[in-house]
Amino acid sequence: MRGADDTIDRLRLVRTDRVGPVTYRQLLARFGSAAAALDALPRLARAGGKAGSPLVSPSRADVEREIEQTTQIGGHLIFSDDPDYPPMLAMLDDAPPCLAVLGDTRLLSQRAVALVGGRNASTNGQRMADTLAADLARDVVVVSGLARGVDTAAHQGALRSGTTIAVIAGGLDIVYPPENEALQAQIALRGAVVTESPIGASPQARHFPRRNRIIAGLSLAVVVVEAALHSGSLITARLAQDIGREVFAVPGSPLDPRARGGNELIKQGAMLVETVADVLDNLPMDDAPPLFRTSVAEPPTPWIHPADLTGPPDSVRAEVLGLLSSSPTKVDDLVRRCQFSSSAVMAVLLELELAGRVETLPGSRVALLSDAAS
Repeated sequence: MRGADDTIDRLRLVRTDRVGPVTYRQLLARFGSAAAALDALPRLARAGGKAGSPLVSPSRADVEREIEQTTQIGGHLIFSDDPDYPPMLAMLDDAPPCLAVLGDTRLLSQRAVALVGGRNASTNGQRMADTLAADLARDVVVVSGLARGVDTAAHQGALRSGTTIAVIAGGLDIVYPPENEALQAQIALRGAVVTESPIGASPQARHFPRRNRIIAGLSLAVVVVEAALHSGSLITARLAQDIGREVFAVPGSPLDPRARGGNELIKQGAMLVETVADVLDNLPMDDAPPLFRTSVAEPPTPWIHPADLTGPPDSVRAEVLGLLSSSPTKVDDLVRRCQFSSSAVMAVLLELELAGRVETLPGSRVALLSDAAS
């Protein structure tokens, strides 16, 4: 069982700037503990070429305050190696290291289907989402993002006949949009509200794609109702496809731009939905997590060997930087193109990310940040 000190150290590491989900796991694998990783961060950032102000982690007092405030509102913090961490979400290569949950944490490990769609959904679209969610909730947990329009209708429909999970972009104590305050409170009481953001964090535009990956990751399948082209709902659907989950879409009028995204998904192979049977009859029968299709699943990203505690030579850094660009590159491709071991390459990428020179992206990809490319 993890002690209080280790919990505090882990949360400090999670909340450190530039320590994303992949980097967090690599640091723990390399150094064996969050405390050792925190001690090593300044050295690693300097080795990666960080200039200016040092890499700063939140203080112990800051993290203790976050834990206390989360507990005061009835919330729980679940780390990625805790037994109640959702197994479906754990399959993602960028699974959140820590989730804040308000409500029934057991729901996170139950069979679930996500239902998402446009914020400006039509009356018919909202009615379809409400009815479909109510029907789904009799058999599975319904997951959505608590946004206006389809998301709101999905949560409301699900609560009539079962349970629902709301994945939000801000802290547990922040309601967005404000008009969903009563709905969020009801979901926390009868279902679960989930986020990877700390208490008090206001939702920002960059947080919503991260929220969308949690929606997809918790679910066996994603159902899209009325999504415009280039909408956040399509991002969720694509993320679901990338991790081998089923994608469904409700068709709409070709004259309505709000339906074009869903119609495009159907043309690309998503299953058409008219009734709840179209979804339930095509869900995987097994409750166990291994749902990745062979054609979709990525090979595991090579880890830094725990024994590799000395920094890589400058020649490795130079070659890796020379192969990177602002266009995302798969880590496995980068390793194959280098003459060095995967362990050495991963060590360099870790240092470069902590230095703010590269960014790790979903799908085991990495890109050189624009200010580092010059």
